[in-house]
Amino acid sequence: MWEVIALAISTYPVRVDASLDPQISRWLWLVKWVLAVPHFVVLVFLWMAFVVVSVAAFFAIAFTGRYPPSLFQFNVGVLRWSWRVHYYTFGALATDRYPPFTLADVPDYPAHLDITYPQRLSRGLVWVKWWLLAIPQYIIVGIFVGGGTWVAWQHNANFGWAPGGLLSILVLVAAVVLLFTGRYPQQIFDFVLGIDRWVLRVAAYAALMTDEYPPFRLDMGAHEPGDTLTVPAPEAPPPWGQPGPAPSPPASARRGWTAARITALVSGCVLALVSLGLLAGGGAATWADNTQRDSAGYLTSGTHSFATASYALTSGKIDLGSSADPFAPSDILGTVRLRVTPLDPRSSVFVGVGPTSAVNGYLAGVSHEQLKSWADATTTHQAQGGAPPVVPASMHFWAVQSSGAGTQTLTWEPAHGAWTVVVMNTSATPGLSVTADVGATVPDLGWIAAALLAAGALLLIAGLVLIVIPVVRASR
Repeated sequence: MWEVIALAISTYPVRVDASLDPQISRWLWLVKWVLAVPHFVVLVFLWMAFVVVSVAAFFAIAFTGRYPPSLFQFNVGVLRWSWRVHYYTFGALATDRYPPFTLADVPDYPAHLDITYPQRLSRGLVWVKWWLLAIPQYIIVGIFVGGGTWVAWQHNANFGWAPGGLLSILVLVAAVVLLFTGRYPQQIFDFVLGIDRWVLRVAAYAALMTDEYPPFRLDMGAHEPGDTLTVPAPEAPPPWGQPGPAPSPPASARRGWTAARITALVSGCVLALVSLGLLAGGGAATWADNTQRDSAGYLTSGTHSFATASYALTSGKIDLGSSADPFAPSDILGTVRLRVTPLDPRSSVFVGVGPTSAVNGYLAGVSHEQLKSWADATTTHQAQGGAPPVVPASMHFWAVQSSGAGTQTLTWEPAHGAWTVVVMNTSATPGLSVTADVGATVPDLGWIAAALLAAGALLLIAGLVLIVIPVVRASR
């Protein structure tokens, strides 16, 4: 049945309206997060496209002062879809109607979002409003939805409600009351809608969809403050498990962002993002191959210092696969070089690479430390015990070894298997202080860089085609 309802249509260009279902299941909210998983999966890809579209809109606004209408329509649709899903789940829990899979507005669904299209946008504000000017809003929204500025930025970038904020507490209280009384408290609903409305306004402002700064006010209640509008009255949801009536999309929606065009745009954005990663990797590999090799042709790490009061320092298990693997580690790494220098020039050190099982047997019951992180040179104590039974150089299981005073340089052609690097005093005495660096020739790095650049370029071209075609067609 249709009736005239007094609605608030805010003077602010972002309008958020919702109606509380008269009958809500006492227990369905316990499993809504499971029921909404298909929406969450789709929204991951839609938000990837949202980011790419927003970047494109940023440059369009910076150079022309206009937000391309088709891109604006798409991003409004993503926000609208997200709002419906979060209204159904833990952004409000105020309906049992399953959200529709569409970017378009669905008149008979209880949650609505619309954003007035701006004919002109400031070419100057676009550079600062989404990060600098919005910082106060991010702080407030962070308190509402997640308890901090980082969460506020997360919500701007991915529009999701994190646990821990005021909104989560209010929705949880409403859910518990609903479970025991079968009624959703109207006062909590009004407060929750006010918070959701604030979040959506900030999200739209940060997404460059309006130049009007979000107001610092909590407009509570189901509808925006303002004029009246004739809309369909809220209907009781169908029994759970039975689908509601499938609304027919308006002709404008069929002419704009159809399912095929949305799929093409999202696919193109995903390909474009992957291509950027490949191009960045190819560029980094090209830079390293041409500028970071030393005179011997090695790509070498920085030098790190290590010290232990125990008898040995080990690398832990280095798993290089099995002989069944199609490529040998040496095919990629080439020759590996390890240089170890004792801090005391009078000291004599041993460096060796051996099978992990043999090294573990040799160091069983021996106090030693294992390298935990190469980057910050941290180690962890592995065992309590005494001295090794014999000096390390007398053992015959080492694949390669080097010992003596001064810098010890060990070169190794990696092979399949599990290996461990060991550094000790040649006399197997406790206490060790050394510096070390490791390098590899990586002979095919140039070809790897070329392959990454070529794959990235191809994916970027394919992504741009899949982006441009649906955008152009949606614009018509």
